[in-house]
Amino acid sequence: MEKEKNPLGTEPVGRLMLRFAVPSIIAMLVGALYNIVDQLFIGHAVGTDGNAATNIAFPLTTMCMSLALLFGVGGASCYNLALGREEKEKAPYFIGNAVTMLSVCGIVLGAVTLVFLDPMLTLFGANDAIMPYAEEYVSITAFGFPFLLLTAGGGHIVRADGSPGMTMLCSIVGAVVNTALDALFVFGFGWGMAGAAAATIIGQIISALIVLWYVFFRFHTSKLEKKHFLPSKHIFRMISIGLASFFNQIAIMAVQIVVNTQLRDYGDMSEYGSTVTLACAGIIMKVNQIVFSFSIGLAQGSQPIESFNYGARRYPRVRKAYLLASGTSMLIAFAAFIFFQTIPRQILSLFGEGTEQYFAFGEFFFRVFLFFVPLVSLQPVTSVFFTSIGKPVKGIILSLTRQIIFFIPLVLILPLFYGIEGVVYAGPAADIITLAVTLFMAFGELSAMKKLETADSVPVLNKS
Repeated sequence: MEKEKNPLGTEPVGRLMLRFAVPSIIAMLVGALYNIVDQLFIGHAVGTDGNAATNIAFPLTTMCMSLALLFGVGGASCYNLALGREEKEKAPYFIGNAVTMLSVCGIVLGAVTLVFLDPMLTLFGANDAIMPYAEEYVSITAFGFPFLLLTAGGGHIVRADGSPGMTMLCSIVGAVVNTALDALFVFGFGWGMAGAAAATIIGQIISALIVLWYVFFRFHTSKLEKKHFLPSKHIFRMISIGLASFFNQIAIMAVQIVVNTQLRDYGDMSEYGSTVTLACAGIIMKVNQIVFSFSIGLAQGSQPIESFNYGARRYPRVRKAYLLASGTSMLIAFAAFIFFQTIPRQILSLFGEGTEQYFAFGEFFFRVFLFFVPLVSLQPVTSVFFTSIGKPVKGIILSLTRQIIFFIPLVLILPLFYGIEGVVYAGPAADIITLAVTLFMAFGELSAMKKLETADSVPVLNKS
């Protein structure tokens, strides 16, 4: 039987986690570094206005990631679930349809961005000083959206085929190219924002081509044919499974937009000014992405293990994968917490010089906004867990808790009483509430899984 031969159902869970999670983490880290590398070069070459502009552009990157996860995680989870259930004829459609939808959505999003560029940047929080830099940057990076979606979403597809190392390679090659060209274009040629944007899309194009090469010529757990790439009814199942990850990113984007507009409006009323508050927040959010790269990488690494074994009704292996990913995520996030509390100024200094007010606000933002980062790191792991076992509604609910249900109301209300500091206080307040919801949902699902395991064992006991 296929599920007896597949290592996802037989190898030790710890070993599988190493094989799948480490490349996933590296791939996520490389993705985070795409934005951070641009920020590093722009911060030193352009200054605070450039740093603020990349923060204004960041919601569009998050939108790309939401679509990449919708079809990447959705396609990969459905594919592994189908293999676990021995639905060999159905499984390849999830891969082919995912590749098609990633390409189409990238083209559409890029076109919409270019048509509505100025209104979108204003919505995202741009002020008059930042707008020219943001326009220059996004008008170029929008052409790379199809390749970004194929790179980010395609990585999940390649991983679902049992090749996490290739996923890692795709990301690393693009990141190396991006970094090298950033140095050449920004410092060597003096192209500033345009140089950083051009370097980014060239790296994305190369990574996307590697993904496509693998899908068309090296995919081995199923035979992919032309019919599998034509849109079919399987898209709807894939979307239903990927919605949790999609909404998680959409929620992050909504938060980015609301926070940016609050930082702009209340920053102008503060001693810091909106450019400083936007620049600091952009840097800190991207640094925090490194921490969540570990959490999301661990979640993604556990996804094939959880999906296959849940489909094969091997519940102890599902629980072990989830608990291992959760514990490791919290441990890594706690190490990051130590750095955020002890050396925030040194971290900010990596992204260029600034005034004393710039560093004062940045240190405050680091220490307060990310105070509960070890606890909140459990949320993305649990959200992906629900997606992996085919329960997208629970994943969606959990995805929306921290960002939409708790954080946005707090970030709108608290500044009315505390000004710019209220924007910062909203972060830890939402985090502690989110933790309670996450633990409640996670323990409930693990208990239900335990009952399923007991029910499955009854026929075996009767036969004996």
